[in-house]
Amino acid sequence: MIHDRGRIKWTSMMLPEHVKMLRDWVAEDSHEARRILDEQQFEEMNAVMGEAMEEGREVTIAYYDRTRYQLLIGSIHYYDECLQRLHIIDHFQQPHYIQLSHIADVRLMQ
Repeated sequence: MIHDRGRIKWTSMMLPEHVKMLRDWVAEDSHEARRILDEQQFEEMNAVMGEAMEEGREVTIAYYDRTRYQLLIGSIHYYDECLQRLHIIDHFQQPHYIQLSHIADVRLMQ
């Protein structure tokens, strides 16, 4: 069976500028598009966040960070209304601040 090394074998014959452009293109290809939520999804997330804060339950939050979606598991410590962000404490007692506009989904942990 032939083992092809893909583009690695061709990089020695390319200009450094072309190699950089190819790397940038591959990195850009992994970017995820930001989803737009409707009013019903906002209401559902608001209800889940309210219940989690009331009962001190843990949540799983999917949020958009720069070019891709991240997942965070922790408890909502408080909501800062002035800055429109959540203060979340994860399992390792590390604080995280997430803008409300970056949140894509919130679910209660079982």
